[in-house]
Amino acid sequence: MLIFFICLTILFLGFKFYSPFVEKQAKLDPNIKTPQQRLAEGVDYVPIHPVKAYLIQFLNIAGVGPIFGPILGAIYGPVALVWIVLGNVLGGAVHDFFSGVMSIKEDGKSLPEIAGKYFNLVFKGLMLLFTAMLLFFVGVVFIMSPAGLLSNLSFFEGTIFAGNTFWVLVILGYYFLATLLPIDKIITKFYPLFGLLMIVMTVSMAIALLFNAPHLPELTDFFGYFTHNHFEHEFLQPNPDGAPIWPLLFLTITCGAISGFHSTQAPIMARCLTNEKYVRPVYYGAMISEGIVGCVWALAGIAAFPGGYPELQAVLAQGGPGLIVNQIATSYLGVFGGIMAIIAVAIFPITSGDTAFRSLRLTIVDAFSIPQCMRNRILLALPILTIAYFMTKVDFSLIWRYFAFSNMLLSTSVLWLATKYLFDRGTFHWIVSIPAVIATGITVSFILTAAIGANLPLDYAPMIGAITAAIAMIFVVSAHSKNKTAIA
Repeated sequence: MLIFFICLTILFLGFKFYSPFVEKQAKLDPNIKTPQQRLAEGVDYVPIHPVKAYLIQFLNIAGVGPIFGPILGAIYGPVALVWIVLGNVLGGAVHDFFSGVMSIKEDGKSLPEIAGKYFNLVFKGLMLLFTAMLLFFVGVVFIMSPAGLLSNLSFFEGTIFAGNTFWVLVILGYYFLATLLPIDKIITKFYPLFGLLMIVMTVSMAIALLFNAPHLPELTDFFGYFTHNHFEHEFLQPNPDGAPIWPLLFLTITCGAISGFHSTQAPIMARCLTNEKYVRPVYYGAMISEGIVGCVWALAGIAAFPGGYPELQAVLAQGGPGLIVNQIATSYLGVFGGIMAIIAVAIFPITSGDTAFRSLRLTIVDAFSIPQCMRNRILLALPILTIAYFMTKVDFSLIWRYFAFSNMLLSTSVLWLATKYLFDRGTFHWIVSIPAVIATGITVSFILTAAIGANLPLDYAPMIGAITAAIAMIFVVSAHSKNKTAIA
């Protein structure tokens, strides 16, 4: 129980004391007009109250990511909580904050356009590719996961609603409408309510864990893990389950710690904020909130599967992550938990999927300067969603692996972009450049040792990561020295 409150305390202190320091480096100005005030057109640039903006941003980035990922990351034990908390405060929340800062400073544009301004056309092209790839995979994943759950509900047996294709088409139909309509028709009306629902669900699960979980880890278990060579052994080489901490933990748990997908959502609210002073609570604050969600579900996973990976894998084989959420929620919260589980793996991913496709439309529009009339929005949405439909026929686990890699790849790119942003202003860039160095080591070591990449032995991952990170750090130090000379 004490572990949970320590995690909450660190996240709270991070927002209270570290985020103002981070904000200071961005040089925001509450006295200038925002993109919403200068470019209002009634579709994407619509004024939103900051509380609503926070709830929408929280829901857009959360979905089921901070539920599925931390549950799967429970096989790593207490180190999963360390990654979520420290990764969130020092990496993910900073990443999200500067995604919002750079977008609001550049007329609410998407990150590839900003990359073109601060670097060059090559980096812009790479960012456009990474962003479009990730948004598309997110959209497909968040069609497949809720459709799979809804089609397997017992009370739909023997009806048309039991077919997976039916639910895929229903969800795609909703995505089509949500992608086309102005943001104030659906998103600003209903998503704040769903954001509150996510908060209620998280608080309910936390209370249930504290009072009902029979295997909740104690502080002695936590320190025991790090003092009996478990951490050192599993960090440097595969554990009996074949899942070493480096780099697989960091790819297993992205949402809750750091996620490139969040940067794709930043322009949506950056086009709606009415003052730059709201950037920190909306972006940094929403990510801290997601960290709390991640901690709750990581603890739930550890408590629910004390036997580790074999128990977890057995449930995954039966019904995927959705079944795990359902079992955990119903075991701790009864009937209420069952309802919450359905909402978690059906409604929440849909609210992230539609904003993923909306962001993909905005990214393409920004890249090719396409006027935003209804005809053009339809011509963009139709082919994207048609291809997405056929992608739902592909194996879910394969889609998820590409999603996980593209997610970390994009977050790494955004951190380097934020480094350049602070370099140009002569402020303290280390708050983003050091996380960028670490993320680079993780990303490179993963793709070189993963089955979808070079498929080198996992034993090489720590060495590859260390060498890559060292080279990246040398690059940063060299660039820092040149920048100081230029400023002087």
